Amino acid sequence: MDNVIDPALLDPTGNPTGKKSDLVALTRAICDIPSVSGDETALADAIEALLRGCAHLEVLRDGDALVARTNLGRDRRVVVAGHIDTVPIADNLPTRLVGAGDDAVLWGRGTVDMLGGVAVALALAVELGAPGSEPAHDLTWIFYDHEEVDSALNGLGRLARNHPELLRGDFAILGEPTDAGIEGGCNGTMRIELRTRGVAAHSARAWTGENAIHAVAPALARLAAYEPREVEVDGLVYREGLNAVRIEGGIAGNVIPDACVVEVNYRFAPSRSVEEAEAHLREVFEGFDVVVTDAAGGARPGLDDPLAAEFVRSVLATTGGVPAPKYGWTDVARFSELGVPAVNFGPGDPLLAHKDDEHLPVAQLAQCRDALRAWLLGG
Repeated sequence: MDNVIDPALLDPTGNPTGKKSDLVALTRAICDIPSVSGDETALADAIEALLRGCAHLEVLRDGDALVARTNLGRDRRVVVAGHIDTVPIADNLPTRLVGAGDDAVLWGRGTVDMLGGVAVALALAVELGAPGSEPAHDLTWIFYDHEEVDSALNGLGRLARNHPELLRGDFAILGEPTDAGIEGGCNGTMRIELRTRGVAAHSARAWTGENAIHAVAPALARLAAYEPREVEVDGLVYREGLNAVRIEGGIAGNVIPDACVVEVNYRFAPSRSVEEAEAHLREVFEGFDVVVTDAAGGARPGLDDPLAAEFVRSVLATTGGVPAPKYGWTDVARFSELGVPAVNFGPGDPLLAHKDDEHLPVAQLAQCRDALRAWLLGG
């Protein structure tokens, strides 16, 4: 796998003859540079090389996060952002293209989450602002690292801390997979650990100890019986979820365990704050030692913002459908905290994110590119 992206895959000329970037080959080139969280440097380098070749872009870098901006003096600024990291590879790289034409499907890690969206953004970043293809708004393109891990490491969060002025805008679009539809807002997320203590003993004389794994059984029963809410927020219905995602305890096959930890992930509707989510979990697991290890608030849809409403009308006129909620957490929440209305819009079925059989109908790449391009040009 080469750690470069061929500039010939991109069209920076403003499409005077209808030529457009080779999105399929571009997506493959991006995906085939491994970029598991913490190992994004090679892909960031390749993207930076392309962006710095564009005279219409001001390019800045913070770690493995890249920001490219037009400065055309427009009244409004639109931010388009996407993360360049993926979850670990599972024998699903290099990518495979199956079929031909509009029926072709691209298989491989990152095709859905979310390097297909990155390819669309990169193609438009190179084009829009070049002579003959001037956008209606000034544009900020952000390609960032460490989205798939703890929120404290998130590259967009680091940019917000180090260079908050670079995230300013009137509207933001996250290229997360939405099946080429529009998903508003996002759920919040919280991870906690439930910890129990016991007394170690030889398993042949178990009565002399206290089993910490057995002690966590009531918490597991509460999880099994828990009924998650469906909550309507600004016209969209968000589904919550509360699940054990990891359990750890015991040191040997003949020792009564003296400690057990259950990790629980809570996905909560954006109507609930982080503080309210924590209070709810402490109520659900009353009597247990609850330790919050990670948390990020959600974002309300924000589709009543005039610029957001304009974007929704324009895009859905091309792609069809109606706005839907984003069930997972995305960085629309960071923009929401900054007072910037934001939506999710990108190629790929979000139900395939992180799956080993991750795959993308390539027709969605052009569909998303064309819809976004038309709106950014003022169409």
